[in-house]
Amino acid sequence: MWLWMYATRLPAIQRARMKLDPTRPRGEQMAELPPQVRWKADNYNHLMEEPTIYYALVLALAVSGETSTLAVTMAWTYVALRIIHSLVQSTVNIIPLRFVLFALSNIPLFVLSFIALQRML
Repeated sequence: MWLWMYATRLPAIQRARMKLDPTRPRGEQMAELPPQVRWKADNYNHLMEEPTIYYALVLALAVSGETSTLAVTMAWTYVALRIIHSLVQSTVNIIPLRFVLFALSNIPLFVLSFIALQRML
């Protein structure tokens, strides 16, 4: 996502002949870019939010030796749903579809949390 974000953002900034101004409020200048360019940055920001819980859970489960079929399946299901969510948000950005994908991606995250809790007890 990081590469895709900059591969679209930097050319868009050049095409718009934007003079980047550090005194303007955060995000104000980027709001001038076309939506299709901003969607990539929005998605990149989203990947720095909830998925960090996933990273911590998977790392904790791996260190604890948790390799059950359920845990591995849930981990990869979460990854697949987040990839699909990223592609939707970064291309067509259909919000109801994004919401469904986001909600579905929480199911494996909850299951992984429950597995981790069981391992701790």
